[in-house]
Amino acid sequence: MSLKISEHFTINKITRGFFIALLSAGAIYLDWLGMVNYTINTILGLLTLYLLLESDKKVWFWSGFFIGILWFWWMSMSFFNYGFAWAIPIGILFPAVVYGSIFWFLAFFAEKLGDNGFSLAIFGRKRSDSKNVNIYTLGLKALALLTLSYLHPFSFDWFKMEIIFTNSYIGIQKWQFALVLISVFLSLQKKDLRFLLLIILTYPFSSHFNKIELPQYNISITNTMVTVTDKWNPKLENSHIDMVFKKIDKAVAQKKSIIVFPESVLPVFLNTRPKLMTALQGASNNISIIIGGLYWDNGIPRNSTYIFKEGRFSIANKVVLVPFGESNPLPKWMGKIVNDLFFDGAPDYVASAEVTDYEVNGLTFRNAICFEGTSEELYVRNPKQMIVISNNGWVTPSIEPTEQKILLQYYNKKYGTTIYHSVNMSPSYIVHNGEIIK
Repeated sequence: MSLKISEHFTINKITRGFFIALLSAGAIYLDWLGMVNYTINTILGLLTLYLLLESDKKVWFWSGFFIGILWFWWMSMSFFNYGFAWAIPIGILFPAVVYGSIFWFLAFFAEKLGDNGFSLAIFGRKRSDSKNVNIYTLGLKALALLTLSYLHPFSFDWFKMEIIFTNSYIGIQKWQFALVLISVFLSLQKKDLRFLLLIILTYPFSSHFNKIELPQYNISITNTMVTVTDKWNPKLENSHIDMVFKKIDKAVAQKKSIIVFPESVLPVFLNTRPKLMTALQGASNNISIIIGGLYWDNGIPRNSTYIFKEGRFSIANKVVLVPFGESNPLPKWMGKIVNDLFFDGAPDYVASAEVTDYEVNGLTFRNAICFEGTSEELYVRNPKQMIVISNNGWVTPSIEPTEQKILLQYYNKKYGTTIYHSVNMSPSYIVHNGEIIK
């Protein structure tokens, strides 16, 4: 057993796995540095798939391991704000081990089925025909990559292989990704790189030649730069409130019709503050206000969006909660231990049962709060417009805002939803036609 384990720890396997993971994260880090190049991103994505498909399960493990680190190391940043710096190595290694294990199991079963009877049982081939066995193993690995986006460990769905092509010359629809995998599969199996020319068919011709003009809705998408420490400091509560009303006054002076604030810009259970609620209702006679705050729902804490318009208000609650941050995906007894250790025994937030669409000034918007804006569940029934409010203060400085932006571009391209994103501690923007408008 020890011999088999040691075989995974060879310099060649580890180095190759790291290189593949580095290629897969290349577009994210280049974007983080302010460089978005469709040609480079296309090449990086194709190299990732090519090298991964021709690798064995040991390399797949290390690829997944380093993908977990390179893509999601930012999760550990939240431990600074919770006062648990000692847990940072856990925050880095946890996703590494999870994704390393997922990749290993996928490759293991692909190799096992391909080498031990899959070809015989399904295609009637002889097991002794090693060439055909390799074909089936290779095909099963390609299929694994195609279905990888459906695996959401602990309800976390930010890893999708398709997003490596978000800012590239290759489309992000599932059929386009499948065609890319087929072209790489054929080029490897036939040992002929000319099969890669098939990717020309994956170019997003429709979206490229059918640009939709951005509607002019006269919306003010605000941006705030308040650290987590300051945000939850009760002594600074009045300054946060003053900031909000100053921005409202400025938007009114600019003749804006809607103003959008980030998630929990008012870090209080807003519905328990009657004077503040009355002030916002009064201000909404001049401008519609979309603002993030907490909601105390008869003993149930919720993360919510408050919609103030024409002196009235409504509330849209969060549907998809952040794993571990807002809701513990572990079994109840384990979740209690984690909550007691990291969150002083505080109860989990409670999610709303259904997504919320609300109407403002005759316009319909899908409500999304931070993490859920990057969740497939929020795009049910293909909403035309979505307002996302986020607080990235827990995980900045890091690549998280960049990764979030790329995911929103991905969903915009996939569903055609124009996204208005108001953010704390990173830039705010609009996503339209797959592009970022600041």
